[in-house]
Amino acid sequence: MKRIAKTLSLFELMRAYPTEQEAIAYLEHIRWGDTPCCVRCGAADKITEQKKVGRYWCGWCRQYFNAWTNTPLEYGKVGIHKWIFLAYLLMTSRKGVSSLQISKELKTTQKTAWFMLHRLRVSCGSQMEALGGAVEVDETYLGGKERNKHSNKKLKAGRGAVGKQAVLGMRERKGRVKMYPIANADQFTLQQAIHENVELGSTLYTDDHGGYSGLDGLLYNHTSVKHSAKEYVNGMAHTNGIESVWAVLKRGYNGVYHNWSRKHCRKYVDEFSFRLNEGNCERDTQDRLDDLFRAMVGKTITYEELVS
Repeated sequence: MKRIAKTLSLFELMRAYPTEQEAIAYLEHIRWGDTPCCVRCGAADKITEQKKVGRYWCGWCRQYFNAWTNTPLEYGKVGIHKWIFLAYLLMTSRKGVSSLQISKELKTTQKTAWFMLHRLRVSCGSQMEALGGAVEVDETYLGGKERNKHSNKKLKAGRGAVGKQAVLGMRERKGRVKMYPIANADQFTLQQAIHENVELGSTLYTDDHGGYSGLDGLLYNHTSVKHSAKEYVNGMAHTNGIESVWAVLKRGYNGVYHNWSRKHCRKYVDEFSFRLNEGNCERDTQDRLDDLFRAMVGKTITYEELVS
């Protein structure tokens, strides 16, 4: 099995996986190791390799399968080596990569590139263990300003966060990130999310948003900074870590994607979370790609599900 240098260039990637056959061998190694197993019943015996590269027959289930069965790559007509190329771009492009750009790189339609990217984003969504230690919590809003909208699209319900998508983020000091869209930033929603995602006894750092009031006590140690009074650091209390996450997210939103629908907001946010968490780990690029392909198992989505 080929290993790639920690700093991986596009040239090195294509030299490591130049053909479809080597790309399939990589995917098989990630999923099975050295022994192919049926993806349905788990049997390792009565497995017959077919003439078509990467295709196997299970004598127990009496069905064909391959290393990307029951993953987002299933039923696709795009070569596996192109999927590795796309995964590399998604993992190394700090602010994301657009489907239009991918369509040019892979010589596909924009529609196909968009579908491929969303299938990888589905793989990025995973349940992490609860955060702990010192955790910064903050919320942000994605979307255009009301005053910049066409008159027939204005909600006429005020300014500020009106018409925008709220996103809650939590980040361990120099550690993992969790973020996802929320319906609103009221006290119940914010504190319920904290209880579900942060270990009891952790130290929380937030701004002076009213939704975080009452957290300090038996369950958590809570310290806030008064952004409303232009206070941004108070001893160890600050939210600079999660603010840096918002900086990357918004640069991707405004500069690369320009806009995304509320329906798909969770997938885009998962993409940024996965990339940031993998980037925080000092490991080879190869290992980061391995993690993405391992996370694909059991996660499938159809085009109809995306557009319905």
